Amino acid sequence: MGWRDLAARYRVDLILFAVSLIAYAISSGGMLAHQSLAPHFVWQADAFLHGQLALRQQPPNLNDWVFQDQRWYVSFPPFPAVVMMPFVALFGLGFNDVWFTLVLAALNVAIFYRLLRRVQESRPQWQHAAFAFILGFGTLAWTCGIRGEVWFTAETLGVTLTLLYLHAALQARYPITAGLAVACAAITRTPLAFSAVFFLFEALTPDGPVEAARLRDARRWRAALPKLVPYLLAIVAVAVPMAWANYLRFGSLGEFGHSHLYANRVNQQIQQFGLFHYAFLERNLHAAFTRLPEIQLHPLRLGFNGEGMSLFVTTPLFLYLLWPAEKPRLHRALWITTALVAVPGFFYQNSGWLQFGFRFPLDYTPYLVLLLALGGRRFSRLFWALAFAGVAVNAWGAAEFNRLY
Repeated sequence: MGWRDLAARYRVDLILFAVSLIAYAISSGGMLAHQSLAPHFVWQADAFLHGQLALRQQPPNLNDWVFQDQRWYVSFPPFPAVVMMPFVALFGLGFNDVWFTLVLAALNVAIFYRLLRRVQESRPQWQHAAFAFILGFGTLAWTCGIRGEVWFTAETLGVTLTLLYLHAALQARYPITAGLAVACAAITRTPLAFSAVFFLFEALTPDGPVEAARLRDARRWRAALPKLVPYLLAIVAVAVPMAWANYLRFGSLGEFGHSHLYANRVNQQIQQFGLFHYAFLERNLHAAFTRLPEIQLHPLRLGFNGEGMSLFVTTPLFLYLLWPAEKPRLHRALWITTALVAVPGFFYQNSGWLQFGFRFPLDYTPYLVLLLALGGRRFSRLFWALAFAGVAVNAWGAAEFNRLY
């Protein structure tokens, strides 16, 4: 297939990417002109290019780095740095991570559109495009995708890998690709490791919804083995070298460095409670579901709390998830996967500060928007009102958060 044929076949995808890229670039404003203030992955990529795990020199600031055995390390899962390596090889430590993140965010819109085309072939293309724009501009994907910075770059690449994983995992069609995608997602955003269960569901129940009887059926397990084995091997191929790198740096196979943060505001509570604890649950649930915008009357001013904001404020359309009109085959598998990815974050020692909305749900936002698309709700006036309200809220976030911070 020539490039003209490819362009014609994927013209909507290309248009979605181009429009999203332009919109993100405009809303990124002056940040686009220079590297972000938290270019951790750029520095980590530079270290990898020189054959070492530790940074080659002291980092540019002291925010969320690790100083261990007289060496500086990045305390985040490193796959974004691996993806950046070719660009850092070309442009050095000055590589612009804002552009890198912004392009990924625009790609996510197009990839999600293509995923919807596969899942719901009978739906009109414009509706697929509408849901793709909802993902890109009616959720926190907007504010996270235009800043660069280590935290938001990881969130955005995590969405990219999740979408690629869903493409490969549907009907358990591409086991090796699915395994590599979910494993790389896990070393981008660790909660995404729990999304590995979705492929298992697809391998065992490709002909219907997830049900306990089907999952206990030994015949289904035997039939699924030719897909499950390469899937697991692909995951192991990524997990083993990652675990070894963690051990060499921090003496633990599962430690990415957050227990060793240098002079960080959260160090005391990590020492007291660990990285995960019930003590953090109330704060995180409040940030995720009940925290509202801050309104000041004299003078009138609308603001937000850096701990986060309710998902139902940043994406009001998620209210439709509580009452779906339809529950298709993927409904239960998507919800179980979402729950497994979401729950650890509610017990995590950090709410994601500093942020416009509670950003950790971006890990499972693709699942939520996919559930929204599969829910069978009509494009009614209320639907459009909620959709545009979400876009307006996130436009405010893109402008206000990026202006203030």
